[in-house]
Amino acid sequence: MNKPVIQLVNVHKSFISANGSVQEVLKGVNLNILPGMTTVIGGASGQGKSVTIKLILGLMQPDSGQILVEGKNICTMDSGELNEVRSNFGVVFQGVAPFDSMTIFENVALPLEENTRLSKNEIRERVMNSLEQFGLKGHEDKYPAQLSGGMLKRVGLARALQLQPKVMLFDEPTTGLDPARSLEIYRLFYKIQRELGYTAVIVSHDIPKIFNLADQVVVMHEGMAKVFSSSEEIQWSTDPIIQDFVQMTMGHIYQSRLENE
Repeated sequence: MNKPVIQLVNVHKSFISANGSVQEVLKGVNLNILPGMTTVIGGASGQGKSVTIKLILGLMQPDSGQILVEGKNICTMDSGELNEVRSNFGVVFQGVAPFDSMTIFENVALPLEENTRLSKNEIRERVMNSLEQFGLKGHEDKYPAQLSGGMLKRVGLARALQLQPKVMLFDEPTTGLDPARSLEIYRLFYKIQRELGYTAVIVSHDIPKIFNLADQVVVMHEGMAKVFSSSEEIQWSTDPIIQDFVQMTMGHIYQSRLENE
């Protein structure tokens, strides 16, 4: 069996609000993320989904517990060791947009120019191949303001993949897109992940469409992570918390459709 590429072991994380009250967001979360698979993290707002991504990146420290990346605890690393681990990650945050003053080509090429010793010709060849792969060929000389929201999401993904990361982390990647554009991006995610074989972790509120991408689904609720191997397993859970989640996000019609198939 493959060893997890990322593990959260009994992770606790709290925050202190402005009035001094303590909000315990994660209460002993345990989670294994296997290589080459897509894990989708869902749950209501404020349940710790984005906090989990930030902990995996080492942007936050847990109050207790371990976060292991390829078996190494990032919570005890110095900044140099942590940056080395981060070099294996590609990240697409919901608010991270391409640089407005740079062309699409320049945006996608930026990670290669800053982090490699590739020649200009080698960078151009790699970037142009990526632009074609992501359906952006012919747009390389345009600026971000000239592209639609869906196209800009493609630019962000292409840029994040230039350094060929082992793990891709997505935090609400379809925020601001209409349902048709969201579906288009999900199809692109599926296609590219299958082609490149990276491990994907996707935080999303876009239930149930996002479940079609998932090899593993994690539902965050009241500080705990409930793990399922498929969306179907979620829908037939007898856990009252999960039943409420299904009713709220999918509704009985979605479940009834499965009953009739």
